[in-house]
Amino acid sequence: MTITLEAIAYKTAKRGIMKPAFCANVTLERGVENDIFGRPGKRQVTVMSKQQWQTVCQQINADLDWLTRRANLLISGYEFSAADVGKIISIGAELKLQITGETDPCKKMQQAHPGLEQALTPDWRGGVTCRVIQAGLIQPDDSVNIDL
Repeated sequence: MTITLEAIAYKTAKRGIMKPAFCANVTLERGVENDIFGRPGKRQVTVMSKQQWQTVCQQINADLDWLTRRANLLISGYEFSAADVGKIISIGAELKLQITGETDPCKKMQQAHPGLEQALTPDWRGGVTCRVIQAGLIQPDDSVNIDL
């Protein structure tokens, strides 16, 4: 199955709204262009699976926009698990991200919709945290590869 970048988003302020982007320059210094949390470290870029998000929405019986999750990147065609830590996500021609861990759901998810935090908790449904290891310009419909 083909893995594809579905969407890109960033936030310019803590607790700010997520802003969708038609393309983004992702760098080692700043993560996703304009994102307040893009500084170097283990949580530089967050990535979530469209399929896992759909599972969450079905579980809580709500049709929520993916931006509710507050992740930077949405991919389709892959579901994350603990086995992915250390793997490299390649997006488009240049970008390479290393998976550093699970994106733990926080209280903001419960405030966004009742039951959302609990529904995101099992099976890495909240997505993964990554560090940028090679910068690149990305846009929706870019191909995605995940390998060791």
